Amino acid sequence: MNTFTKQCLVATVCFLIAPVLFAQQSKPLVPATAPPATTTPPSPIQKSVEAYLRNLYAFGPDVQVTVGPLKETSIPGLMATDISVKIEDNVQAVQFYVSKDGKYLLRGELSDLTKDPMAENRAKLQIKDAPVWGGPKATITMVEFSDFECPVCRSLHDVLQGLLANYPQVRLVFKDFPLEQHPWARSAAIAGRCAYNQDPKAFWRLYDLIYDNQDIISPENSYAKLTDYASQIGLNPDTFKTCTASPEAAAAVDASHANGMALQVSSTPTIFINGRRIVGADPHLVEQNIKYELEQQKTSKH
Repeated sequence: MNTFTKQCLVATVCFLIAPVLFAQQSKPLVPATAPPATTTPPSPIQKSVEAYLRNLYAFGPDVQVTVGPLKETSIPGLMATDISVKIEDNVQAVQFYVSKDGKYLLRGELSDLTKDPMAENRAKLQIKDAPVWGGPKATITMVEFSDFECPVCRSLHDVLQGLLANYPQVRLVFKDFPLEQHPWARSAAIAGRCAYNQDPKAFWRLYDLIYDNQDIISPENSYAKLTDYASQIGLNPDTFKTCTASPEAAAAVDASHANGMALQVSSTPTIFINGRRIVGADPHLVEQNIKYELEQQKTSKH
């Protein structure tokens, strides 16, 4: 496959999944995950869905399309299936809905209007033992799922540096969500966890150093750079190095990532402002949500 063709196909995959990746508030009735490997022959509906998508998006035999098992939803007559598309090393998975008669295919999210999606998100967020910036009396909690190697996460870091100074009512909680395609992101996440273990306040100094120097960190120099940054912020270097090699630090990063998956985080940065989901680093959208929460709190007092 030549480079141009590959880029076109990847762009098509992005178009295919974009409506789900950028949905900001509701959650699907069944979590979307890559369909598991299985030896069970696909059903006629699964075959029909695959054939339809291949024809619609011109996916040739070099593109792997996997339609997962059909699962019941709470809506009569509607089934859910997880569909993954793989083009060389690029893999994306998204949830679709199919009518039981196999006639209709729906992409997107279903919202249960009888439930508060923000309350459900807040209940799932695990923020104990996570780095926190801001006062304990803050009335708004912003939880950031981020990847230290992600350029958009660096943009969010810059946005928050300027924005949060104007909103003492907000406390920021950091959650690791390193992406597999970023070779040094996991190492940086573990380094952040080790900084937090030594001194919770030191985490935020390392957080700034990593994002401020993101362009000069590479897979080849990441260990040296991260160790140097740890020394710059006053951490004990031997304790830091021992921690970065420990299974406990890695397990903490894995637990944070798993928490993100449980909340349907699929890209970084994803933030939750009092449970309300925002994807990306749009400063206007972030501030709009903060102001909305403050207004709601003011209204509830009267």
